[in-house]
Amino acid sequence: QVQLVESGGGLVQAGGSLRLSCAASGRTFSSNAMGWFRQAPGKEREFVAAINWSGTKRYYADSVKGRFTISRDNAKNTVYLQMNSLKPEDTAVYYCAADTDYREYRGVDGMDHWGKGTLVTVSS
Repeated sequence: QVQLVESGGGLVQAGGSLRLSCAASGRTFSSNAMGWFRQAPGKEREFVAAINWSGTKRYYADSVKGRFTISRDNAKNTVYLQMNSLKPEDTAVYYCAADTDYREYRGVDGMDHWGKGTLVTVSS
C-alpha cells in the first residue's frame, strides 16, 4: 500500500522554525515530482512548494519564497520542508503530495498521492 506520511508539525512562535518530513512507503518516489500544500481553517488548499525528481528544480509560492526550502533525499524516499521565519498566517495543515506519472512538477492537478497532513500552528 502506497503511503505518504507527514511529520514535524507542531506549535511554534512567530519567527521560529520547523522542518516537516514526508516519508513515502509502498513504492519509491525517487523518479517523481513531489510537493507541499497547505490548508488553513476556512480557506482552500494552496500550493506551498514543489521539487522535481532530482531536486534540481524547485518551485515556491510567493508567500513563502525566501523563508521555506524544499528538499529531498531519494535514498530515504523522503521529502522535507524547512520553514524559517514563520508567521501566524503560515498556520495550516500541511500536506505532502506526489505525482506518480511525471518527473517534473506540472501543477496540483498532477498530484495523485496525498498524505493525511500535519498541523502547523504559529502563535503571535
